Amino acid sequence: MLTIDTSVTKNPKLHHYLLGAVGPRPICFASTVDIDGNRNIAPFSFFNVFSSNPPIAVFSPARSGRTGEQKDTLLNVLDVPEVVINIVNYDMVHQMSLASSPYGADIDEFVKTGLTPIDSEMIRPARIAECPVQMECKVTEVKSLGEGGGAGNLIICEVLKIHIKDEVLDENQMIDQKKIDLVARMGGNWYCRADQNSMFEIAKPITTCGVGVDSIPKEIIESGNFSPNELGQLGNIEQFPDETEVNDYKLLELSEIFMEYEDDAVTLELELHKKAKLLLLEGNRDEAWKTLLAFNN
Repeated sequence: MLTIDTSVTKNPKLHHYLLGAVGPRPICFASTVDIDGNRNIAPFSFFNVFSSNPPIAVFSPARSGRTGEQKDTLLNVLDVPEVVINIVNYDMVHQMSLASSPYGADIDEFVKTGLTPIDSEMIRPARIAECPVQMECKVTEVKSLGEGGGAGNLIICEVLKIHIKDEVLDENQMIDQKKIDLVARMGGNWYCRADQNSMFEIAKPITTCGVGVDSIPKEIIESGNFSPNELGQLGNIEQFPDETEVNDYKLLELSEIFMEYEDDAVTLELELHKKAKLLLLEGNRDEAWKTLLAFNN
């Protein structure tokens, strides 16, 4: 295993290790103005939301690793503490990349990228019309994290108003994750696309507690047939299926396996484990448990 001592590893090497390890990272397109009203837009993947009450977003323009100079975005919010955080999707990835070019403070990236400015309702910086979500924010705090090249500056923003395009909403007026087509930053030159093929769903145990891996029968854990992640999936069930549910499932769905291997308990158990693994892969955790418990019923 490669071990990195951050106290002796220099930027940009440390920068590349961090960005290669921590990803995918959401991307915000920050729109700001200077004291004279000159516009600037720049993308940042050191970005996320950290609270909903109050609604808080944070992003971090880092000093140039080559020159140590501060980003125009930071200088702008120090003078005019307002920003529009625009969310980037796949339709604008090349325009977003172009905006990350080191243009001078006198250059309007709206013009360079061909993106469309539209007036905000509560603050001075313009929104980006092409972005599926645009958040008007006031900057509440700027915290410097260092003085050298690569040092970040946390810009903490309170979201005042959110604008969401109709075409990314579902029938309940909520953002449809299959429609918004988000992208995220990886290490190096790499990005990823959160389309329908790459997304998967896991129900959150917000009000319930899973039984835990420690409650899984010892013979299942020690069989070696399930990865730690699969055991975690099994342990996230709130309660085990009861005997009636298991017997019904055994009769309707597992009868062929039991008939084929009725005289070979070792192979029967292995085949049931294979079946359970496939069910877990499909997201059918309850059926996987019925399959595993059927062996001893």
